[in-house]
Amino acid sequence: MPDAADILPGTLDLMILAVLAGAPEHGYGIARAIHARSGASLLVEEGTLYPALRRLEKKGLLEGAWRQSEANRRARYYTLSAEGSRRLAGETDRWKRSAGAVERVIAGLAPAPQQERA
Repeated sequence: MPDAADILPGTLDLMILAVLAGAPEHGYGIARAIHARSGASLLVEEGTLYPALRRLEKKGLLEGAWRQSEANRRARYYTLSAEGSRRLAGETDRWKRSAGAVERVIAGLAPAPQQERA
């Protein structure tokens, strides 16, 4: 299973913003959502997620506030700022264009040679 180190640069930020577009969430909830939405294909470790959350908050894309979690623990919940919503829209559009371009390149590859049957 790929982990965050295998994710293309910049896509972790995009996935975090996309998760938070739905509702405020704490770090563990964000990691769970990425894992679930990816069909259990992506696993984001704490050591990767929390620095990304702090970086996005410092850039003004997220707002964080401490409150009680559903497990009755103190947790920092993150929401998208107005700038975060704008960034999500722009980055989503850019991602779709890039992914489409890569898909077109892949689709243009010659098919693998077929093995002869004996």
